Amino acid sequence: MGQIIGTIIFGAVIGILARLVLPGKQQMGMIITVLLGIAGALIGYWVWEGLLDKGNTNGIDWIRWIISIAAAAVLSLGYAAVTGKK
Repeated sequence: MGQIIGTIIFGAVIGILARLVLPGKQQMGMIITVLLGIAGALIGYWVWEGLLDKGNTNGIDWIRWIISIAAAAVLSLGYAAVTGKK
């Protein structure tokens, strides 16, 4: 249960940071922001560990955070394009 709550909180942080880097105001609710943030975080972890083969390191993995935020931002743009909301 703690892992699920941690994932939701991490997804919310990633989603909010992704929306901050996008220009303009995005018309999406908090639930969509969290879901896209969770998806971006999962993509970031997959790229970091799967493709770049970095695994766990000591301290904060800033590059993994940047990849996660970028992935969530791209997903947010895709959501806006599909739903027509800007």
